[in-house]
Amino acid sequence: MEKRERIYEGKAKIVYNTDDPDLIIQYFKDDTTAFNAAKRGTVINKGIINNKISTRVFEFLSSQGIPTHYERRLSDREMLIKRAQIVPIEVIVRNKAAGSICRILGLSEGMELAFPVLEFCYKKDDLNDPLINECHIRALNLASEEEVETIKRYTLKINALMGKFFANSNLELIDFKLEFGRYKGEIILADEISPDTCRLWEIGTGKKFDKDRFRHDMGDIEEAYQEVLSRVDK
Repeated sequence: MEKRERIYEGKAKIVYNTDDPDLIIQYFKDDTTAFNAAKRGTVINKGIINNKISTRVFEFLSSQGIPTHYERRLSDREMLIKRAQIVPIEVIVRNKAAGSICRILGLSEGMELAFPVLEFCYKKDDLNDPLINECHIRALNLASEEEVETIKRYTLKINALMGKFFANSNLELIDFKLEFGRYKGEIILADEISPDTCRLWEIGTGKKFDKDRFRHDMGDIEEAYQEVLSRVDK
């Protein structure tokens, strides 16, 4: 596999072309952002840890019938993935109240929700990724009705699978963000799944092992991420 020119650099990853038109390389950086990049920093070895955690989760989800962009991990920081066209929608799943839903709806952090809440955000940095609904998605031609239904179906299945996956490591999946892409006419799971994109609290203690440690200056960020890796990479 020949690594070629850089295609795109985001807040946490860099994407490179390869000599295969169907495959690209995703490189995980140590850069860390929060509040739509209003807060920036660096967490030593975060890219290595997130690449390994994402590898473990993608392999698990693939084994359970979820189509993903993951092909294989190439190195500590690089993952070979399918060249999917990213759907410009972020899908957020909330199992307990935390983060922005507490601010918007006046809920207490950790409040039990009667069932998982799905939210859609328009993936557009200059607008701070605003909340949208299915009517917005169709009106702006961001995805077809069939694609939205597929995304919702996969998302709910992923939530159930990941909830059990992390619970086996004594971690509660509070909420998480997903991105999807189009690949050869099919919707597949893309991006990454890591403490950058999931809120993970220790069962029994409520200790946070996710990016909230960076958002709220709680410290021990690398140690928390490393602990998640040590628990899931067995």
